[in-house]
This record gives sequence, C-alpha cells and structure tokens, in this order.
Amino acid sequence: MKVVIQRVSEASVTIATDVVASIGKGLLVLVGVESADNQEDINWLASKIVNMRIFADENEIMNLSIKEADGEIIVVSQFTLHALTKKGNRPSYIKASKPEIAIPLYESFVQQMEIELGKKVQTGQFGADMKVALVNDGPVTIIIDTKNKE
Repeated sequence: MKVVIQRVSEASVTIATDVVASIGKGLLVLVGVESADNQEDINWLASKIVNMRIFADENEIMNLSIKEADGEIIVVSQFTLHALTKKGNRPSYIKASKPEIAIPLYESFVQQMEIELGKKVQTGQFGADMKVALVNDGPVTIIIDTKNKE
C-alpha cells in the first residue's frame, strides 16, 4: 500500500454536488492498493499513521499524534499512487489492484484506521470521480509505502 498523508486544517470530498466527507483539523490520507498488499500491511500502516507525531504540542513542536490532537481523518482511495512513469508519457497503472481485490483491502484499511483512532473515519467513495479540497497545514505531507518500511 502507498499513502500520501497530509496534515490539514480542513478537508472535504465532493461527489457530483454532494459533500460526502468533511473535517476540520486532521489528516487527509490518499491510499493506493496493490495486489501484493495484505492484512499485515493494513495493520502496520494504520498503526503508523494514527501514532505518527506530526501535530504541534503546547511548545509548537510536532510531538502529538492525531489521537492526542483529537483530530479527524478522511481516507480517499487513489489508484494513481501506483503510476509507473519510466516509459513514455502515459502512466501505467498495472501495479494498482483491480477493484475486486482493492475494495475489500481498502474497506479493511478504513476499519483498521477506525479501530486505531477510536472513532469514525470519513471516506470518499471507491472508484468515484471525487473533488478533494484541502488546506494543507504546515505544509506537512508524508509518503509511506508498506513495501519500504524504513
């Protein structure tokens, strides 16, 4: 799994004209699933995200996790995170999982995030044409790939 994590002061997801997710302070997590991903990747990644200390403490030092900062999370599926761009000018998405594999893994990831966070996680809609709006706070943007756990 690959994720792009953005610390936000606000974020939302709109499908057509309907706002399907909206948060204030928290994290917008874009997640791409590949066929080699499994529950071990999901568990490790959800724990890593929820416990990552990227929110300011009373001394304005990034020392608090999303749980400690009492923030919210939106998770959005994004297969384009697995784009291969080495050859030509048209990205290949061959590493991204097909929906029949990706949807159950994505749903499991959202459930695990809720368990780790201890509250509901908002989402976009898998496969939908979504408009994602955010105000990146910091800016803080972190990329994690479960196949490269460094």
